[in-house]
Amino acid sequence: MRKYLSECVGTFILLFVGTGSVIVNQQTGALGLVGIAAVWGLVIVALIYAFGDISGTHINPAVTLAFAVDKRFEWKEVPAYLGSQLLGAFMASGLLHFLFLDNKTLGITQPLQGGEMQSFVLEVVMTFILMMIILRVSTGAKEKGITAGIVIGATVCLLVLFGGPISGASLNPTRSIAPAIVSGNMQNLWIYLTAPTLGALLAVLVHRVWSNESE
Repeated sequence: MRKYLSECVGTFILLFVGTGSVIVNQQTGALGLVGIAAVWGLVIVALIYAFGDISGTHINPAVTLAFAVDKRFEWKEVPAYLGSQLLGAFMASGLLHFLFLDNKTLGITQPLQGGEMQSFVLEVVMTFILMMIILRVSTGAKEKGITAGIVIGATVCLLVLFGGPISGASLNPTRSIAPAIVSGNMQNLWIYLTAPTLGALLAVLVHRVWSNESE
């Protein structure tokens, strides 16, 4: 239960602060892209160091599935992890909806330029990059170490700066599904459910090829 609570609370904090930064910027214009990217990166760093030794701080179904496929994580734990992540995400989006009643999007991810296919491919590649970094700096299914949090947080910040203006830089199905459903904006949700998952699994495939060659 400690692990599941960690994933629930961690995902709640991730979405409350991360999507909250998008909402605050929409309301005030105070953060801008650099500020939003910094918020996402910093909250990831904080969560990894706070909860990494308990649950590994997956806080992302694509990461959990990728660890399971890579045999670093037991499949029997996957449903409870995914459920905990979704619960935390919906709690965060529900609270943000209560706090910002006039906001109609709640920080959803959606294609901002170039259309659906451009955003789909971009999300696949960006999540591939993120998952590859996670696989290289993590031990087993635990993203905990002296530098792991900083590296992963910096990677998220970089990817939000790079891809945010095009696709919204989801990289995480729960980051997209909760705001979309709570706000009622689900027209492009398929992109952000499939692309991050595909990108994470592709990273596992490539990483395993490298690992087999090095043995």
